[in-house]
Amino acid sequence: MYKVFPAQLDCLANALAFIENETADPDPKRQMKLRLVAEEIFVNIVAYAYPNGQGEVAVSLSRGPDKLIIEFRDSGKPCDPLTRADPDISLPVDQREPGGLGLFMVRQLASGLSYRYENGENILTMEMDLGDENAKA
Repeated sequence: MYKVFPAQLDCLANALAFIENETADPDPKRQMKLRLVAEEIFVNIVAYAYPNGQGEVAVSLSRGPDKLIIEFRDSGKPCDPLTRADPDISLPVDQREPGGLGLFMVRQLASGLSYRYENGENILTMEMDLGDENAKA
């Protein structure tokens, strides 16, 4: 499954509905994790890949026997979000550098993340395990 959305925050609900409808995961906890991760990635693309507010985000979904793979593509400003260091969550909130918590959450919830820049596109691929929920809590 594949669909393209305008890279605008008011299109977030449509992108999430597409992902949720196409995955139709019966596990509500896993569905919530998927929603949180997809929302963070979509919002980051809107905010960082297209600072001028114009562009598109392509979302494709595929399913293996025990894995869901979601690929986000955009032709915005090249940016590998996986090179950003995790925030130091041991520090008090007022001593932390701003930003980075969303991507930290994505790294914790997804079973796999990869990034590549190819043919003028940022391509972020996320994997979510569909097996035992206790395997990655």
